[in-house]
Amino acid sequence: MAEFVAENCGVSSPSGGGKPTQPCDEEDGRAASEVSVSNGDCGPCAPENQGLDTANGKPGIPRKTSIIKDGSRRCKERKKTVSFSSMPTEKKISSASDCINSMVDGSELRKVRSNSRVYYRYFLLDADMQSLRWEPSKKESDKAKIDIKSIKEVRTGKNTDTFRANGISDQISEDCAFSIIYGENYESLDLVANSADVANIWVTGLRYLISYGKHTLNMIQSCQDNMRASWLGELFDEADIIRGKCISLCSAVQLIKNLSPGVKNVKIELKFKELHKARDKTGSDVTKEEFIEVFHDLCTRPEIYFLLVQFSSNKEFLDTKDLMIFLEAEQGMAKVSEDISVEVIQKYEPSKEGQLKGWLSLDGFTKYLMSGECHIFDPEQKTVCQDMNQPLSHYYINSSHNTYLIEDQFKGPSDITGYIRALKMGCRSVELDVWDGPDNEPLIYTGHTMTSQIVFRSVIDIINKYAFVASEFPLILCLENHCSLKQQKVMFQHLKKILGDRIHSDPPNLDDSYLPSPSDLKGKILLKGKKLASNCTGSEGEVTDEDEGAEMSQRMNNEGSEQQTVVQPKNFQLSKDLSEMVTLCKSVTFKDFQTAFQNQKHWELCSFNEVFANRCATDHPGDFVNYNKKFLARVYPSPMRIDSSNMNPQDFWKCGCQIVAMNYQTPGLMMDLNIGWFRQNGNCGYVLRPAIMREQVSYFSANTKDSVPGVSPQLLHIKIISGQNFPKPKGSGAKGDVVDPYVYVEIHGIPADCAEQRTKTVHQNGDNPIFDESFEFQINLPELAMVRFVVLDDDYIGDEFIGQYTIPFECIQPGFRHIPLQSLTGEVLPHAWLFVHVAITNRRGGGKPHKRGLSVRKSKRGREYASMRILLIKAVDEVFKSAAQPLKEATDLRENMQNAIVPFKELCGLSAVANLKQCILALSPRLSGPDASPVLLFNLRDQYPIMEAQGLLPEVLKKVVTAYEMMIQTNRALLENSDGVYERILQVQKAAMEFHENLHDMAVKEGLKGRKLHKSVESFTWNITILKGQADLLKHARGEVLENLKQIHYAALTCNLSKGGAGHSSGSQSRGRPSLEAIPEKAVVEEDFTDQGN
Repeated sequence: MAEFVAENCGVSSPSGGGKPTQPCDEEDGRAASEVSVSNGDCGPCAPENQGLDTANGKPGIPRKTSIIKDGSRRCKERKKTVSFSSMPTEKKISSASDCINSMVDGSELRKVRSNSRVYYRYFLLDADMQSLRWEPSKKESDKAKIDIKSIKEVRTGKNTDTFRANGISDQISEDCAFSIIYGENYESLDLVANSADVANIWVTGLRYLISYGKHTLNMIQSCQDNMRASWLGELFDEADIIRGKCISLCSAVQLIKNLSPGVKNVKIELKFKELHKARDKTGSDVTKEEFIEVFHDLCTRPEIYFLLVQFSSNKEFLDTKDLMIFLEAEQGMAKVSEDISVEVIQKYEPSKEGQLKGWLSLDGFTKYLMSGECHIFDPEQKTVCQDMNQPLSHYYINSSHNTYLIEDQFKGPSDITGYIRALKMGCRSVELDVWDGPDNEPLIYTGHTMTSQIVFRSVIDIINKYAFVASEFPLILCLENHCSLKQQKVMFQHLKKILGDRIHSDPPNLDDSYLPSPSDLKGKILLKGKKLASNCTGSEGEVTDEDEGAEMSQRMNNEGSEQQTVVQPKNFQLSKDLSEMVTLCKSVTFKDFQTAFQNQKHWELCSFNEVFANRCATDHPGDFVNYNKKFLARVYPSPMRIDSSNMNPQDFWKCGCQIVAMNYQTPGLMMDLNIGWFRQNGNCGYVLRPAIMREQVSYFSANTKDSVPGVSPQLLHIKIISGQNFPKPKGSGAKGDVVDPYVYVEIHGIPADCAEQRTKTVHQNGDNPIFDESFEFQINLPELAMVRFVVLDDDYIGDEFIGQYTIPFECIQPGFRHIPLQSLTGEVLPHAWLFVHVAITNRRGGGKPHKRGLSVRKSKRGREYASMRILLIKAVDEVFKSAAQPLKEATDLRENMQNAIVPFKELCGLSAVANLKQCILALSPRLSGPDASPVLLFNLRDQYPIMEAQGLLPEVLKKVVTAYEMMIQTNRALLENSDGVYERILQVQKAAMEFHENLHDMAVKEGLKGRKLHKSVESFTWNITILKGQADLLKHARGEVLENLKQIHYAALTCNLSKGGAGHSSGSQSRGRPSLEAIPEKAVVEEDFTDQGN
């Protein structure tokens, strides 16, 4: 039996036949230590054993009850966190019988009361499996128990009133808490295990007992094991060519390696040798039984087993209906049918029995969860999926700095492979520093440095070959031309001859206000460089030089000096032929924003030194964003970065800068962000910027540390479940392959979103560490946020980095997902994975989220409403004043609807992370009466499903019905009133926009000037942004209501809780529901719902 080491609690192993020693205080019977739990721990610490009776060699039981009250004192000694499923030598939990055997042995659990008291108790299942007992207790022994048949439900997490009201609830891990609901009055026994693994064992075992009672073990004589045994037996027989009923050790190792490629050969071989030694077996040949046992020990993932039984209706496999529910309710898959479930089973189930019967075993489920279908990255984003018809300035563009370098930028080598690598990675802006070379052949290198040189013609050949391998959208060549007129002619000839018609040659349209779109420029190469004045009539003319290398050289010469000397621009002669090749990306010098707004043409592009760009972002965040709505801005690294280190691209993306040039040759966090960001939209090198940063009249500050006006924050809930096959850090100096991994989850985005959390360390286990830790992040601007998962070694020598994966927030798929880890240089680490659960909600609420799941209900009195700013322009202020009432109504409709859902979810025993489909599925077992007939049914004939009692309801179900009716009422109110409120908001916005063009003159007439004038214009933009944002939020809330109703409808049919039976099911499966695109589609969608009931 598995040995359980309690976390932080000095608990002896139940498998050793012992019970935990219980601390107590001789004077008042209270525990000597008090509650203190950090993130990732499962509960309060226990002190050293004291005052215990250990007569007859038995572990002690305290003479007095032990109570732990809220406090701050910590236990002196903390033991390392060890999960049973993390220990390579322990038996893996992979069946209900394993769970029940463990429950019979018993575990120490903490019993939680609503008065903030926590009691240490030893819980065990009676050998006859009829009752659950605990000790010590002041109650008589026959009362300190719960009959299994009285248990109504087992809930996971902190989802009862006791947990929510408990003063130390925030110190208890969600993953270690569970509740037993029992008795006619639906009382709750609220418990906290020492680890998530132990909690899973009790939840799984109790649910089986509820379903099958004393016949549990007969019901679960491991159908899954039989499926696994028959499948592995067939594989073994195929390998047993000579029919000797055994195979060689080498063959057995290779067979397991083929089935589980991530397991190391040496570990498999060692496991067989240990097994043989334990059985005093001579010889190295492996029998079928030994082969199956070793596979079971090395390849079973308990965390996936616990997930399987959660959805399998307490079976050891998923049937087609179970799988349908999992795919739709948990993985978010739309329009799931039984045929889709069958396809999944046929594709991933390894056993013939499972394929024939339509059963997905643990091995098949594991294989499915590790497939590309359960990758965290949204497959839709693997192809171009964004609108590519917006102006070029509305996109972030994947850009490279000094592309020719493969090491540092002062004395590193230059090589054409730099261009090949960048272009293959989807880079759409590469840099060419061109200088005079010998034999009249221009060269590419960084001037004023010791970098090596490559021939210009060779680079153009490579660009021609690879320009559109990864993307068909335009490629920008940033030419830093330092050549003489003679070699400029050679440059022109090479460009013309090699690139030919690919070079964009059409002059900009003077009537346009914006650049063409990426779609308009497919297959075209744009040259960015200096351009002669339009009135230049000669074959050459004078322009100012661009020389980033001179800046770096000067910095090197001034090293040690506090002062940084500004490089004075030089003039040089530019040939007209090269000048005319530059069409849409003319390089100009930036002076200030006011000058740019008045004089800059849309085809002119400014380059910003990183330091200067940072200053602009700090001093003029709003102007910088507005500037980038129309003009392209290129930001290049500071000349101080002689080692070719990278700047943080997010610092400039948040300002709207499109071309942030990165040193591709330098790996690390900053390149991880760049690579991860441009992985979206088919890795085409172009990513559409957030709408609030593109719209002509919208307010957004790059340095916002609060929520963004008009954008609904999202809550990201991430549970780091486990890891697989973590390698030793590449630069580690430690001996052996053992690592002590932990995981950081980082959020990168606007300042308000930047955050990080870390898991506990799992000691000496990189093969299959179990973390089981949950985190929550508020994302205020989802369109610009990124999530980075980093795995590090806590006990390292020289190097701690194991692997990472970076993904845009908008590309994350919810549900249970595997994340492929990448090395420091971006290569995928073989067979190295993180297993996570992701949920994304839009619930908002004041106070600490743990007080009410993840959302706190607000009273109307404390509600915050969007307000309009005063412009001090009377006519305009009157228009905006009329928006106050519809904005208030819109907020009330949205928040009333969202807040009403929370108590219903709580009564269903779920947190706010759950959707309504999951709520009905969780509620359904409670709706069966004594004769197994449902006591509540859903009437689906109306657009709004009604919950109808089929007899006398217990008090707890009456509360459920009341909460459900309130939820439907608020949903109905929003659906029926949103059109009118939406139109009134849009009318105010339309009326206000009529003042836009003359706003400046109106402000001057009102006597506004200087700072007040600027503030008035900014307030106008703010108000328009609020109006549009609130209208969009109302539209999205209406879509949420329609989705809620659809989920209730679906779940009622799935659980056979619809009035009239399952007759509606086929109809619901055959007809899809249109999703909400815009508010005017109300009639279409509502008609669809009405038709479903007829």
